[in-house]
Amino acid sequence: MKLNSTLYLCLILAAHSSSSGAQDWPSLWKSYVTGFMDNQVRVIDHDAADRTTSEGQAYAMFFALVANDRSRFEGLLKWTELNLASGDLAAHLPAWSWGRSKENRWEVLDNNSAADADVWMAYTLLEAGEAWKEPRYTSLGTALAKRIVSEEVVQLPGLGPALLPAPRGFQNGTSYRLNMSYMPLQLFLGLSHELRDGPWEQIAAHVPNLLEQSASHGFASDWTEFTSGSGFTPSQLGSYDAIRVDLWAGMLNAATPGRDTILKSLSGMAQYLHSNSVPPAKVKKDGTVEDSRGPVGFSAALLPYLSAIGEKGLHDAQSARLRAELNPENGLYGKPAKYYDQNLALFSLGWTEHRFWFEPDGSLKLAWKS
Repeated sequence: MKLNSTLYLCLILAAHSSSSGAQDWPSLWKSYVTGFMDNQVRVIDHDAADRTTSEGQAYAMFFALVANDRSRFEGLLKWTELNLASGDLAAHLPAWSWGRSKENRWEVLDNNSAADADVWMAYTLLEAGEAWKEPRYTSLGTALAKRIVSEEVVQLPGLGPALLPAPRGFQNGTSYRLNMSYMPLQLFLGLSHELRDGPWEQIAAHVPNLLEQSASHGFASDWTEFTSGSGFTPSQLGSYDAIRVDLWAGMLNAATPGRDTILKSLSGMAQYLHSNSVPPAKVKKDGTVEDSRGPVGFSAALLPYLSAIGEKGLHDAQSARLRAELNPENGLYGKPAKYYDQNLALFSLGWTEHRFWFEPDGSLKLAWKS
C-alpha cells in the first residue's frame, strides 16, 4: 500500500520528534513567540536593552511562514514597515536598530540598514506571496529587492556584483568590507529565480569563490576586506557572525552549484570537533582558538553542516548537547535563553525536521504545503 506524501511526511516528523527526545519545531516556535515577542509583534533582544533589529523581524517573518502562522507574519510585517521603514518598505530599507534612546524615547537608534535582514525579508515576502497566494507580499518583496540592488549592491573591481553589509560605512575608495554571513547562497538563487532581471544570478555565482577566498584555515571569518589589486584579507576573528556561514552552507540543497566548494572551505569546524566536544566561540585568523566554548546555539547551527558532510557521529554529539540544554520550564535552549541561540536553533531544527528545505534553484519548500 502506498502512502500519500503528506501522510508520509507526518510519519517522518513524528518519528523524529519521538526519537530525538526534544520538543518539535512548532513547540519551539511557540516558546520563542512567548519569550521574545510582545503584543506589538516585535522581536525583543532582552540582552541588548530590549532592542529590536531588522534581523530579528526578518528571521521571525521567515519562521512564521514556515509555521503557516499568517496572522503573526502580518503583525511582524506591519510593525517593521511602520517603525523601521517610515511606513513604506517599498520606498525605504528598514533601519537595523530600534530601541530606547538616551532621551528615553522608543525610536530608531540607527537608520542604516542591515543587508542580510533586507535580503531575508525580500526573499520571505516573495515566498510568502506564492505560498499564501497574496499579491501584496509579492509586490512588496519585489520592490524591496530592487531597493537592495540600488542601495546595497556594488561592483567589486575584477569580480562583479556583491552585497555590501549596509548602504553606508563599508566602502572606502577601492576597499570593501564584506560579511559572508550576509550572503546565503540559496537566497540569492531564489531571488534570481523570482526576479530574473536583477543581478542576483551573478551575485550567487560569486559566493563560493568569495567564501573560499575569505575563509582562513577552514573557518569562516566574521568580516573580510576586499581591496582592488590585492584581494581578500580576513578579519582577525571568526565568531558570532561566522557561525551562520556554516548554517547556511549546511542547508544548501545537495545539487546546488558551488556547494562542494563552500563546504570544503569550512572544513576546519569538523576537524576541530573530532577532538573537542563543544564548537569554539571565537577562532583567530591563524586557526587557533581564542574562546573554546561556543554557546548552545552554535551546536544547533552546526547540525545541517555536519549532516551535509556526512559526519553522523559529530552531528549526534552536537544534537545531544542541544537536547541537554532544553529548559522544560520555558521550552527554550540555554539557561538563560538567549535571543541569538533560539534563532539559530529555529533555522537548524526547522531544516533538520524537514519543516522547510531549499531546492537547487533556491526556491523554498514548506512541509505544510506538501
